[in-house]
Amino acid sequence: MNQIKKSGFSTANQNDSLRDKNPSFNNGDNLLAQKIKQKKQKKLVDMEGFVTHNLSNGKFRLKLENGVEVIGHLSGKIRQNRIKIVVGDKVTVELSPYDLTKGRITYRHR
Repeated sequence: MNQIKKSGFSTANQNDSLRDKNPSFNNGDNLLAQKIKQKKQKKLVDMEGFVTHNLSNGKFRLKLENGVEVIGHLSGKIRQNRIKIVVGDKVTVELSPYDLTKGRITYRHR
């Protein structure tokens, strides 16, 4: 009774045959979790620095603890939570290994 028959074939049997032929059919959720982990494991460099200038559109000029000046923009979570950043604040910045002159401000220290 649980099986619905369409044109002589049961959908339950079709799904079973797909699972037998393709092992990834069973682990669809696991594959999605693996892809999410790969996206999260981007090669980013976390640095700490101070805000020196306030530029337009949520961008800031930052001086990192190693003396390098970079331009950083606000991350989405900081924008969503309306966290205010002013000149002189200590922040954590994620730098891309491809362009070390630009970064994303991910945390404002208290």
